[in-house]
Amino acid sequence: MADTSDFRNGLIIKFKNDLYSIVEFQHVKPGKGGAFVRSTLKNLRNGKVLDNTFRAGEGIEIVRVERRKYQYLYREGDFLVCMDTTTYEQINVPADFFGTGVDYLKESEEIDILFNGDEIITVEIPIFVNLKVIETEPGFRGDTATGAVKPAKLETGATINVPLFINVDDFLRVDTRTGAYVERVKA
Repeated sequence: MADTSDFRNGLIIKFKNDLYSIVEFQHVKPGKGGAFVRSTLKNLRNGKVLDNTFRAGEGIEIVRVERRKYQYLYREGDFLVCMDTTTYEQINVPADFFGTGVDYLKESEEIDILFNGDEIITVEIPIFVNLKVIETEPGFRGDTATGAVKPAKLETGATINVPLFINVDDFLRVDTRTGAYVERVKA
């Protein structure tokens, strides 16, 4: 069995009957008392982050996960159909695994799916995607100093707030974690 000396960033462990990824850890040896490991853990199922302290040498259960590349094909009800890029096998993944970032996924976008055996643990979508604006009010020259924003509908159907100078057919980089406009990009 592994212990706290095996900690490293990104390691996935079983803790409190759930799967957590180690975001950050620090071994601490105080002048008085036993050593301990201060850690920040992220729940892989719901994304919640918690801080925990382990005694030095405390046993932990490491979970071996397999990361596979998939391509998002299309949406079918509450599921997203994805295809393994090496075997071309298609699977249905519940939309819950994608979180709010699913609104910014284009068909044929590459994603990573983490498996524990045959069970899907989590889905990792690209942090930034480039999307085309299909509908927005016309922009005006010189209206950029105020930092005002307007709504813009993207090719995936999602609507985000963008600066006033953005026009229809512009390509935008969007942060899938927050749904925020990042910058205008070339097609």
